[in-house]
Amino acid sequence: MHPTTAPHPDQPRNSRSDRHSKDPKGRAGGRRLWQKIAIGIGAFLILVSAGGLIAFKKLSDHYDSMVTKEDILEGIPTVPGGGEGTALNYLILGTDTRDNEGTTDSEEQGNRSDTIMIAHVSKDRRSAFIFSIPRDSYVNIPASGNWKGGENKINSAMSFGGAKLAAKTVYDLTQIPLNGAVIVNFQGVQSMVSAVGGVRVCIPYSVKSSFSTKVWNKGCHNLSPADAEEFVRQRKGTPGGDLGRIKNQQHVIKGLIGKVKESGTLTNPSKLNNLLTIAAKSLTIDKSMNLIDLASEMKDIDQEAIKFATTPVAGTMTTHAGSSVQLDMQAAQELFAAVREDRAEQWLAEHPQPEVASL
Repeated sequence: MHPTTAPHPDQPRNSRSDRHSKDPKGRAGGRRLWQKIAIGIGAFLILVSAGGLIAFKKLSDHYDSMVTKEDILEGIPTVPGGGEGTALNYLILGTDTRDNEGTTDSEEQGNRSDTIMIAHVSKDRRSAFIFSIPRDSYVNIPASGNWKGGENKINSAMSFGGAKLAAKTVYDLTQIPLNGAVIVNFQGVQSMVSAVGGVRVCIPYSVKSSFSTKVWNKGCHNLSPADAEEFVRQRKGTPGGDLGRIKNQQHVIKGLIGKVKESGTLTNPSKLNNLLTIAAKSLTIDKSMNLIDLASEMKDIDQEAIKFATTPVAGTMTTHAGSSVQLDMQAAQELFAAVREDRAEQWLAEHPQPEVASL
């Protein structure tokens, strides 16, 4: 199935240089600010880091030097400036450099983007909407290097042409202009969970591990760092397969956000320094991103105002790349348009997400 796209009027990347030029003075501090800086795995880490930088301005260079930066969004259109009155969209790519559930597919051994999310921040900076694109979605991937272009699983774009090709593929599919991009390795998730002393997740289904004898039955579980990493990697033993895996990831994101708020990490200098250091070392971000200004944009978002969804799918199909996810392109285009037009909350109200995923 070929995804459909439409021309977008936004400007190319070379107009992005001043999009975070907002004056950083006058930012609020204290507990209210700390409790409002969170969004997604990658974005969550960035915002927590940025929040710390607001409190410790003298150490900003120290933390910023730990973050790896790449030109991920070259050629990706964006809204010039990205300032007040403009919605923001951030691409989040989660990678797993280890073998995927024992597969013998040589491409699965590479560095694929096993988590693909877009975090949308509303124009009024009061809410965030994070939607996932199933990693096995069969889409068109532009030519890059030895890859001649054509249809394949969307997560293979990373192995064909790195994060830059992954970002281009996501943009071509969604036509959503991107204001930033973040790459997080699943091992970074384990480090983050360790920094906050574990997380608690409550799931309305049972998950059986493909890597050990562990079983997480329906209900609430306190996950250790190793458990959390193992949990977010589950697919075969999760209802809905890859869609269920997305649910697992979203539950851990919520657990991380909740634990950071409840543990006092953000008001304890020692704990916060540890969290910031781990977060910074776990990330690769687009070179244009400014963490301090980003935090200023996000300071009014409450945890309860962060919502999750998954791109609509029509089912599975057999392709040259193996079993793949067929997106429901008409429904998906409605979602993408809602994000572009800052109508994510309305779309979500009209398309309530199931607690248990199914294909």
